[in-house]
Amino acid sequence: MALYSFAPPSVLPDISPQRGVGRNAGLIFLGFVLTFLLLPLIVLAAELPALTGRVVDNAGIIDAATEAALTQKLADFETKGSDQIVVATIPSLDGEEIEPYANRLFRAWKLGQAKENNGVLLLVAPNDRKMRIEVGYGLEGTLTDLHTKLIIENDMVPAFRAGDFSGGISKAVDDMIMVLEGNPEELEARGKRNQQAPFNSDDLFFTIFIAIWAIIFFGGLAASILPPIFGQKIGPGRYRWLGMTFEPNRRSSGGWSGDSGGGWSSGSSGGGFSGGGGSSGGGGSSGSW
Repeated sequence: MALYSFAPPSVLPDISPQRGVGRNAGLIFLGFVLTFLLLPLIVLAAELPALTGRVVDNAGIIDAATEAALTQKLADFETKGSDQIVVATIPSLDGEEIEPYANRLFRAWKLGQAKENNGVLLLVAPNDRKMRIEVGYGLEGTLTDLHTKLIIENDMVPAFRAGDFSGGISKAVDDMIMVLEGNPEELEARGKRNQQAPFNSDDLFFTIFIAIWAIIFFGGLAASILPPIFGQKIGPGRYRWLGMTFEPNRRSSGGWSGDSGGGWSSGSSGGGFSGGGGSSGGGGSSGSW
């Protein structure tokens, strides 16, 4: 007779609940990790306004007369050739960069004709002091990155710095229409004239700074090296040269360095311009004031 023995139920380990708890804990942990990684993207995605017309002035920076004139002008332009220009202002980007925001807004509003991709978005965020012109695929070869940059730089930035948002936006729309109608020469010529400006206070300050730094650096170097070579020795470590007495060793002991503690960067520009287009497919440019 075969004998079988069984362990009491209380002795056998019940591991299924433990495995379930471990699996649930792992899923909860993974959820926390994903939430942590995606939260910045969610937070930085600013809300998109509704498309209520050809001019959507949610920031309230365009006066009523200019808004009415722009709306009529853009409607007439669209009727004439089907290209669609929309002006949008929002108070703030809520931490999002203007390029992806303009891209999302352009696609959400589906600007331009479906087969032509001939839409243009002019976006201004006054609290962030940023603007962008986003151009659809179909107009990329006509309203180029160079043209949008010139419009921002020559029309919008000077007017915005003077507090004239309505005037800057209106002039930008006029120039965009001019280029899209096949007359970019005036805009390009104006850009060349502005590049030949005779005076720039930032450049003058930079030149003076470099000149002073060079005088200090090379003057100290010359005072340490040249007197012992060309001067007359009048004592230990003392030389007379060009009617002056030099003590190079004592001068160098005071210490000097060619490194400037203040720091500067020639790569930063006040205009803060950047070229390039968004993922909406058109060209475009961004700027700030």
